[in-house]
Amino acid sequence: MDILHEDNGSKGRYHTTVEGHEAEVTYSRASPQLVIVDHTGVPDALRGKGVGQALAAHAVEDARRGGWKIMPLCPFFRAQAMRHKDWQDVVNL
Repeated sequence: MDILHEDNGSKGRYHTTVEGHEAEVTYSRASPQLVIVDHTGVPDALRGKGVGQALAAHAVEDARRGGWKIMPLCPFFRAQAMRHKDWQDVVNL
């Protein structure tokens, strides 16, 4: 799955297109060290296929590489972070 990243300095998103449908995780940058994930959007046609999970995992890996933390306000991202204890190094629950 090819995940793309857009960032304009204060806001950004991770997105991918699968089977002709676009899914995304959006965020706002609160500071150079903190990103607030505020939305995960996965079309019904892609639900249950791991697309949202892949987008969330990609954001976590970027946070590790970039040395910043994620505050998950998005209910989906928060639920994923609670399931993945290995994300606690970058996710502030």
